[in-house]
Parts: sequence; C-alpha cells; structure tokens
Amino acid sequence: MFLLELICWLPDPFAKVVVDGSGQCHSTDTVRNTLDPKWNQHYDLYIGKSDSITISVWNHKKIHKKQGAGFLGCVRLLSNAISRLKDTGYQKLDLNKLGPNDNDTVRGQIVVSLQSRDRIGSGGPVVDCSRLFDNDLPDGWEERRTATGRIQYLNHITRSTQWERPTRPASEYSSPGRPLSCLVDENSPILDANGAACGPVSDPRAQERRVRSQRHRNYMSRTHLHTHPELPEGYAFHRTVQQGQVYFLHTQTGVSTWHDPRVPRDLSNVNCEELGPLPHGWEIRNTATGRVYFVDHNNRTTQFTDPRLSANLHRVLNPTGSRYSCLVLSEEAECLTVPRYKRDLVQKLKTLRQELSQQQPQAGHCRVEVSREEIFEESYRQVMKMRPKDLWKRLMVKFRGEEGLDYGGVAREWLYLLSHEMLNPYYGLFQYSRDDIYTLQINPDSAVNPEHLSYFHFVGRIMGVAVFHGHYIDGGFTLPFYKQLLGKPITLDDMESVDPDLHNSLVWILDNDITGVLDHTFCVEHSAYGQIVQHELKPNGKSIPVTEDNKKEYVRLYVNWRFLRGIEAQFLALQKGFNEVIPHHLLKAFDEKELELIVCGLGKIDVSDWKANTRLKHCTPDSNVVRWFWRAVESYDEERRARLLQFVTGSSRVPLQGFKALQGAAGPRLFTIHQIDANTNNLPKAHTCFNRIDIPPYESYEKLYDKLLTAIEETCGFAVE
Repeated sequence: MFLLELICWLPDPFAKVVVDGSGQCHSTDTVRNTLDPKWNQHYDLYIGKSDSITISVWNHKKIHKKQGAGFLGCVRLLSNAISRLKDTGYQKLDLNKLGPNDNDTVRGQIVVSLQSRDRIGSGGPVVDCSRLFDNDLPDGWEERRTATGRIQYLNHITRSTQWERPTRPASEYSSPGRPLSCLVDENSPILDANGAACGPVSDPRAQERRVRSQRHRNYMSRTHLHTHPELPEGYAFHRTVQQGQVYFLHTQTGVSTWHDPRVPRDLSNVNCEELGPLPHGWEIRNTATGRVYFVDHNNRTTQFTDPRLSANLHRVLNPTGSRYSCLVLSEEAECLTVPRYKRDLVQKLKTLRQELSQQQPQAGHCRVEVSREEIFEESYRQVMKMRPKDLWKRLMVKFRGEEGLDYGGVAREWLYLLSHEMLNPYYGLFQYSRDDIYTLQINPDSAVNPEHLSYFHFVGRIMGVAVFHGHYIDGGFTLPFYKQLLGKPITLDDMESVDPDLHNSLVWILDNDITGVLDHTFCVEHSAYGQIVQHELKPNGKSIPVTEDNKKEYVRLYVNWRFLRGIEAQFLALQKGFNEVIPHHLLKAFDEKELELIVCGLGKIDVSDWKANTRLKHCTPDSNVVRWFWRAVESYDEERRARLLQFVTGSSRVPLQGFKALQGAAGPRLFTIHQIDANTNNLPKAHTCFNRIDIPPYESYEKLYDKLLTAIEETCGFAVE
C-alpha cells in the first residue's frame, strides 16, 4: 500500500521552453512518475540580441486543476546569460520560483545545453545528458543519434530499434513472454495454419515471429498519421479518468476547454446530416440539460464536438477563411475542369488496373522461391536478376520447405514479411521521419552500405510489383515522399507533417520582419555520422546573409534541401525501380494521398464493414462459433486485428473499397468463416488463397479465444490439403 501511494504521489514532469515575447514555445514529452526525468529533446530557437529564454517544469497530473497549478520550478536566462552559456556543453542550473512573492517551495536542478547555429562553439563538447547519470548499455545494444539528434538504441540480436534506454541484455528481448491465454505445453508441437507441425515454441523461428509481431506494433502505429489533422501548436489532448470526457489544454496559458481547437467555433451551426453517418463505434446522446454530446465506444470517451466535423474540415471550411485560400481555390477550380470519373478514386483505381492488365503477358510466371529466414537477401538477389517485363508476369511465390501453392495468399504473405525487413530502420536504408510517429523516409547516411543504391532500386521494384499485382506494402512513408514519387514539387506546407518545429520556424521567418533579429546565411548545418557538417544552399552561400529581401528564396532553398538532403541518388534509384514496373504516366491522375492508399491500402480495420462482408459456411450468424469469433475480434486492439487478417488473407491491409473487395485466387472473394467437423483440440486453419478460416466447434468462448490467439501469434507455413 505504501508503494502504491508513493507512486501516485510522484509527479509526471514535463518542461516548457519559451522565448519570451516571440511566440516561440515548445513542450517536451511527459515522463511518468519520476523525480529524475530525462527528456533529451532538442529545439531550434531564433534568439534576438535582447531576448530571454524561460524554461519551466510542470507536473502534468495537476496542470488541469486550475491556472498555474502543477508548477515545479523554472529557469530564466537573460541575454547576457545566454551569451555566457552558449556552446559550453551541458550545464546544471537551479530551479527557481516564478516570482519572489510565490509561496511554493521549489527544489531541484535542470541540465541544459545551448548550442549556437552561427558557429561551432569552442567550449566543452555537447554530450548526451543521460551519460552524466547512467552506466554503459547492456550487452548487445548500441546507441545512435537520429538526424534530429534524438537518441535511439539498436538491438543487434533482434535487429530492431527503440527510443527507451534498455535495462536488460539484448538477448532477453528476443523472446518476450506470451500472454497467459497463449500458454501451452512447451514440449508439444505448435501446428501451422494448415495443421502441420512447426516445432516447439522455443524454436528460433517462433522467437523471430514474436519479434516480428512486436515490430509490427510499431508499423501499425503509423496507420493513422494522415487520417486526422493534428492539434494546433500549444494544445494537448486529455481525458478525465472517471467519466472519460475529452478536453483540450492550452499548455502555454493553462486554460482548458471542451471545444476541439481544430474545429472553428463558427461551424457549430453546420448541418451535420450533410456529413454522413457517425464513424463506427460512435453514438449521440443528450445530457440532463438537453445538450448533445458524442460517445466513442471504441476508446470509451465522450466529447461535445461532433467527430464528423474534425474528420471533414476540408469539406466545410470556407476557403476565404484559410491562410492558404489561394491554394484551395486553385485546386477546386482545377477539379471543376476534370471529368467526374477522374475525381472518383475508386474509378481511377479501376482504370489503373485495366491499363496494367493490358501490359501483363498472357503466358509465363514471375517465380520467386525464398526461405523465411533470409527473405530479404534472397528476394533481392532473385528480383534484381529479372528484367522489368518479367515482373509483369503472373506472380508465383514459394517458401522453401513448404508445400503451399500460390493463388495469391502466398504472395501477399511474402510482401507482408518482406516489407517488414526491407523497411526496417535497422538496415540503414530508411529512418523514422519524426521521433513520435513511425512514418519512414530515406536515410541520407545509407551509403554506409556500398550497395545501397542497388537496394533502393530493389525497394522501388517491390513497391511496383505490389501495385501491379493488386497487393499492398505493409509500411508507410511520409506524404512528401509519395508527392516526389509522382514528380510533384515540394512546398513549405509539406514540411508540417514531417518536421513541425522547422515548419513553424520557417513560417515565422516569412511572417515577421527579421531585420536585426536573425544572423543567418545561406548555409545550414546538419548531422552526418555523428558530426556537424555545413551545406551551402547556393554558391558561396556561407557569405550571403539572409535579409528581409531574400528570405523567401532562403525558405524555398531550405525546404528543397531538407527533403533532398543527401538522398538524391537514393530516391532516383527507388523511383527508377518503381517506374520500371508502373509507368509514370499511369499515375498522373492521382495525388499523394491516393498513391499512399494504392501502395499501402487501408490500415484502419472497420469491424462493421468486416462483418457485413463476411460469408458463412456450415454455420449461421447465431452459431456459437460465429458469435464468439466476432466477440474475440471486437476485444482485439488494432495490431491484433491486423495479425488475424494477415493470418487468414496473407495481408494485414484492407483494399481501398473495403472488405467487399478482398481478392481470392480468381477474383474478388469475401472473408469466410467455415465451421468444420474437427477435434476441438486443433487450432483454426487458414486458407489464404480463399480468405477462409476453418474453426472447429469449440465448447466455450475462452477456448476459441485461446486457440485463435495461438494460431495467429505462434504459427507459420503453408501446406497442401
């Protein structure tokens, strides 16, 4: 009881960094239940000669109670202190009260480092703050910095990365414990999807599958990046613990509101019937006073803002009220001149499929035979030996040592597994675009592999093969990546989803008079192999100052450099491989968001759509097997639903048209639940070519849940019945 009370008493600290009077404000991540937080976060600030910086620390548990609550201390750096501390490495500073008359007791220190951008300092080196406090890493781990300077840790045993500092040897992470519902006799064989023995659970392949499942959680967390707009700068999302109401906190002022700041208040009178039905899992209710509110049964939260408004802002916003009104108007005017069928994504996709089918040879196969253990290297060697036109032939994939025949399901699983390997940042070809979202971008330091351009050529071919044959890549890139793949120019707006801090800084430069404020030149710095290097945005840029007259050119060159920084050759190699399979002119009708759906499909699984487009064989909707199956599906999180879908169909992605468009061996084939007459000690079996799952008549829901979970998490391989 004492331990529980102590944990509840510990604060959830986060820090705010404010350049007083400039509007520049940043908040760190919140660290839970600790008196010794380590943030290791980096921010670019534009500091004038007379500016000061205030760094304040707050307790996230208390800030919503009243204005000013949760204050833990602050440090205010005046201009003379900034000049004294910059480029001197990490420094410990004592936390102080907000004002001399405050009654709050403040104790503690904060460690900061100020590094100037105008020159490399001559003071002490800047090192990782955590090195001041922690010991060396456990065996099998390596510490690296991302392009933004954030620390990440590489596990050389499981070939994975993570942000949290590890506390155990890498070998202990390769076999995470299974859920209690999956416990089985360690000496009994685990059956594969078709009933064939795959060996004991301790088999290295089983361990690797668990690692892939854990890695897939990171991939699944990327699926909602481009779905909903992010909160405005300075706002944070919260929910109360007891009732689940959602509210929004403005971290700079401490003011909270029930109103979603993404939705303008003048939209409250919009006729929401025009926006269509509520999203899946939502319900409308009324308070005791008659006020309408909305219940999200998926996340067990409530809110007053209609969820259809935030999801359809692009349809209801007045273009003249937008700062980008000219862009919106020009896009709408362009759409009016385009035939309706070109604005209909489903129809455009159908047209693309027809044009691609005309290129497919009537005879011959594109045969790929690989082992599961070496799927990346073996696929690379075989695919790169083929001519582009060979990749247009009917795809036939075989896993070595397995008897399964490929009528679509094996190819889908091949692409699913290969995606996770070739896009894994561990291999150095790609890196996470942001520290908080798992979208990918090309790694500018990929040249550590001397054959990296050939591998990017291979990745482009695989993306093209997936699109050509109607399959999907299980991963996700940034929207600007897809825009570049279409050959469209990159703008400042594209920066917002990739590097919001840099976007805000560049917008601030455009919106403000920088005369006498900034001391920049047309030369920027970035980290390469752990070293700070300089790049001139234009010839002799190091000696050209940024002024009010040329700042637009500076921003334009900076944006172009940011997206092509050291990746020109890599991107051209990938684009070459993609266009060898998918001719560029066939994609002119699509935009970047549509191309993302074509390449990756839908990551969000709509259970209602799944149910509505499921065929039942030897059972009815009232059969126990069917009712218990959907009960299990509804209890799963997004990652486990995706694993179930991948187990049955070979892919964790849903077609653009939804579950009604799932493909089988000879065209569309619905997801099928088949109740079979079999021993209830057997696991469910999947027929990926027919999108069918065979389920024995289990005696209870608990048994069906355990058997289904074991099947999707612990089995692999194909066989022929």
